[in-house]
Amino acid sequence: MPNDLPLDPLAECAAAVDPNSIIDSSRRSFVQAVGLLAAGMLLPKTRAYGMAPATGGSGHRIILVVIGGVRRAETFSHEGLEYIPHLAYDLMPRSLFYNHARNEGVTAHFNAISSILTGNWQRVDDWGKLAPTTPTLFEQFRKRTRVDRSDTWVIASNKALTSMIGASSASGYGPDFGANVVFPKQLMLMAVADALRGGRTANLADRSKIEAELESAMEGSNYEGLGWNVFEAADKLDPRVQETIKNAVARFVRSGGPTSGDELTFFMTREIMRRFSPQVLVVAFSDVEAAHFGSYALHLSGVKTADRLIYQLWNEVEANPDYRGKTTMVVLPEFGRDPDGSVTNGFFNHRANDDSTRDTWMMVVGSAVDRPNVIERPIRHVDVCPTLAGLLGCRPIESQGSLLSDFRLS
Repeated sequence: MPNDLPLDPLAECAAAVDPNSIIDSSRRSFVQAVGLLAAGMLLPKTRAYGMAPATGGSGHRIILVVIGGVRRAETFSHEGLEYIPHLAYDLMPRSLFYNHARNEGVTAHFNAISSILTGNWQRVDDWGKLAPTTPTLFEQFRKRTRVDRSDTWVIASNKALTSMIGASSASGYGPDFGANVVFPKQLMLMAVADALRGGRTANLADRSKIEAELESAMEGSNYEGLGWNVFEAADKLDPRVQETIKNAVARFVRSGGPTSGDELTFFMTREIMRRFSPQVLVVAFSDVEAAHFGSYALHLSGVKTADRLIYQLWNEVEANPDYRGKTTMVVLPEFGRDPDGSVTNGFFNHRANDDSTRDTWMMVVGSAVDRPNVIERPIRHVDVCPTLAGLLGCRPIESQGSLLSDFRLS
């Protein structure tokens, strides 16, 4: 099968392309510059990193990175390696790599992430109007360990996730055990929309005034309208969270960086890591979904961006003393995309019942990796939740998923 990973993928990755010829130097410079701007911006200069709340369970830290729909053809194939140099050359040689991680449920965004975070295939509303019927990883972890909400976070651009995090209908769980949920891209869009409605269009041409628009959008208690949510009192946003988001997004704007949703998601993720040091962190990158607009070039740009930001995220793990040496990062796509030549226009969509759409991959780096290995045995997305629950010291609840024995759980 021409798009399958070769039998010796590490050797193939090393010989295929020169990563330095792939990465856009200007974008790399931007990330470095933003890192300098962000260092110590939220905390006193005597402390560079997070508040380090008391950890529950095993003390193990989890970062789950979910990418939108990407096919094997544009990632781990002979032809696709050039788009993922960091995943292929920097992370794969130290990883536990599952060559076949299958999505056997509904290949829509909300359903896919629901399956990953609950360990069950469920058919719920594609737009998040109905919550999953079984508890999420956050609910399981927080109910088991009684850790604070600041220890569990989701940073994403998909507003539908608000309906899922801590909102299952299972008895004994629900919002009281949910996670903080942040949608930074929507915050920026809302600030722009407010400026347009208020006739302040001149502010949008002046970066020094955009910060004021963002601050204005954050004021008051109507944070639901911004498209992100934190499960605190219905009429009050946690001041620590409010200040973190407001300051970080404003700094992002002032830095002159690109307005890519994934760039902003990464920026916010890093600031939350430094400010709150959460034990469970879920990050959703979705620039690849530009494919729905029919632009293959933008889709590939999203693949490259996700590759670079995932590597930057792992670098933050290794540089941050609250995470270094006690963190496992798991990376997987929600699903693939339809095959070229399909009636759904190929890469545009992800609804075909085909291996191109259902057969993905999963990469694991960090503390749960006993030794680098490539696993050819197929696994399922529903296996992720019970396995991560095990890493966190929780007894997994009954689910359709199975514990992955390849992870080092102690």
